[in-house]
Amino acid sequence: MRRYRIGLLWVLLMAAVTAGCGTSGGGGGEPNSIGDIPDDQVFVLYAPPQGGYNVKIPEGWTSTQRADGAVSFTDKLNTILLESKAAAAAPDETTARAGLAAIKTSPGYAEGAVSTVARPAGPAVLATYRIDAPADAVTGKIINDDVERYQFFHAGLLVTVTLSGPHGADNVDPWRTVTDSLAWAP
Repeated sequence: MRRYRIGLLWVLLMAAVTAGCGTSGGGGGEPNSIGDIPDDQVFVLYAPPQGGYNVKIPEGWTSTQRADGAVSFTDKLNTILLESKAAAAAPDETTARAGLAAIKTSPGYAEGAVSTVARPAGPAVLATYRIDAPADAVTGKIINDDVERYQFFHAGLLVTVTLSGPHGADNVDPWRTVTDSLAWAP
């Protein structure tokens, strides 16, 4: 009987330990969805070489500089794209909708909403939509991404912050950290 109780306690202990494996950092016991950014992700300040603004991005993500000055930060299935250019006027919801016209025929495109949101750096025009990410170079698998595209404007500078990750991933808090952190450089 004693051996049975010890064995039963061992089984219960192992069940409790494995039940805690693979959960998100939120403590709710929910399994990580594909593309979820961990709750304990560390963010670092990024300032582009051309200046004008700075923003927090997740530490350790791979950066890729484009010839046009834009930079992307990627980790697994998530991407942050930062673009800046001179502009004569602030964007509005009408210009944001017009800017989406070029991608409406892209595979997996599903229209979302266009609105104006408040952020510490000032109002931003937010366009949300879904679109297929490029095929994985190894597996060929294509994942449909949720996209949030923010356009900020200050003193003749338009900064576009595009955040994308797998449809259904819970990245509300990390994406809010990024967009709340945007600040204009002197």
